[in-house]
Amino acid sequence: MAVESHFDCKEKEYFLGGLKVTYITPFPREDPPPNLHQVVLNYPDEVLPSKILNMENILSDKPNINDLDKMLDFIFNVFEHALRHENVQKLMTDQNENFDVAVIEWLYGEVSAGFAALFQCPLIWSSSLDPHWLILQLVDEAANPSYVPDILSNNLPPFTFSQRVQELWTQISTSMTMKSFDKKYTALYNEVFVPAGNRKGILMPPYEEVKYNASLVISNSHVSLGEPVRLPQNFIPVGGYHINTKPKPLPKVINAVHGDPPFRRSHQCMADHLVKDRILGKREDLQKLMDDARNGVIYFSMGSNLKSKDLPDKMKRDFLEMFGQLNQTVIWKFEDALSGLPKNVHILKWAPQQSILAHPNCILFITHGGLLSTTETVHFGVPIVGIPVFADQFINVDKSVSRGFAKRVDLSHETPKRLKVAIHEVIGDPSYREKVKYLSLVYHDRPVPPGRMLVHWVEHAVKTRGAPHLRSRALSTPWYQKTYLDLATLVAVVTFGLYITAKHLFKSKFMTHDKKNQ
Repeated sequence: MAVESHFDCKEKEYFLGGLKVTYITPFPREDPPPNLHQVVLNYPDEVLPSKILNMENILSDKPNINDLDKMLDFIFNVFEHALRHENVQKLMTDQNENFDVAVIEWLYGEVSAGFAALFQCPLIWSSSLDPHWLILQLVDEAANPSYVPDILSNNLPPFTFSQRVQELWTQISTSMTMKSFDKKYTALYNEVFVPAGNRKGILMPPYEEVKYNASLVISNSHVSLGEPVRLPQNFIPVGGYHINTKPKPLPKVINAVHGDPPFRRSHQCMADHLVKDRILGKREDLQKLMDDARNGVIYFSMGSNLKSKDLPDKMKRDFLEMFGQLNQTVIWKFEDALSGLPKNVHILKWAPQQSILAHPNCILFITHGGLLSTTETVHFGVPIVGIPVFADQFINVDKSVSRGFAKRVDLSHETPKRLKVAIHEVIGDPSYREKVKYLSLVYHDRPVPPGRMLVHWVEHAVKTRGAPHLRSRALSTPWYQKTYLDLATLVAVVTFGLYITAKHLFKSKFMTHDKKNQ
């Protein structure tokens, strides 16, 4: 898949656990550890999220990235391109390749489960989303829509009557849409995995069987971030596995006119803060910058896929003008050179996010609301202002708002103006920081760090040959037995039989009585 941050964090834990990893990725590491074998993908421009998730296009609502059909089409194209890639085909047909386990990212499609069947090893689904009905139904039963929202929903429990109807309809309609895409995935599975299995002398099981054959689900979730959902034994929440237990020191980086290093600072040259910048030619110390921020630091990042550099020019100027009016130091993850920076604004092409959030002077995080970033803000106890853009970001931010440590500002051309109001509210009201500190306590209070738990369960699936003892009977129980439809039918038949019998007896008795009277 072409979502870099989801994978980079999981592979780190596998390395620390001493496991040998074959990693299919469009984002190869330049300095891979010795136990990492990278299978590198090259995606065409139209497939990469960075091309599709363009901020200017999103503001004009083209394409509508929150349209389910369009999203599923995009995801299918990513899967198809990856599976047909020559490097992946070479891996699939290599007679010498063997694996103990296949860890597959779940993202609205299960076709990659074919790797586990092809290499005859246990399958572990990895989910970068909160527990939801689509992933739960692969190992147990779908979550009840009367109290568990869809992952793309804007509703939070407890639901009103109309919201319950809406959630039920969402689950039904999404199921129907997914069924239609299942036909495409079945065809892709038969075209890619079945021939590869034939070349290796392996009889591949049907796609419908493969997709439900998971040993575990490893989920980037924790109860401090989501809802306390009922989970099966083989659903393992490891929210925060990607976070370094000891954040790295803040780096020293050199400013340059062309912006090739990650850190740049410039001073205002005119009172409006928006004129050509004057580049400092000395080494800047990010640690010192944050240490010296007497009024605190605001960190602004829209994640790895959404690029601030793609914002319309007027919005960039509006953001700079608004940030320049603040008393706080602002660190903005911005992917290009930017002129006219106010003296309190500093841009980073690449930001050591965890190290920034870990600093005691970081008082606010402006984020897109991705689950990894939301997890980090709870881990480090920093309140947020969320600007959700697509997928689960809306419900992640709304959950944070409902827990009292966030404000939501929707993305529009008016965002800079509304963002200023939200910033002042969150910074000025100590309850936001108190709430996130409490949730941080809940988050950290667990017997084993999430990274160690992740490695343990991967190894457990290998040692126990697929952890069959954890698998739910729900998958093998017919739907009519789960709903007691057979019992209801029996009760209905018996009741109807008793009714007919009673009616017949009453009729016979009545007729006998009439004859006696005659």
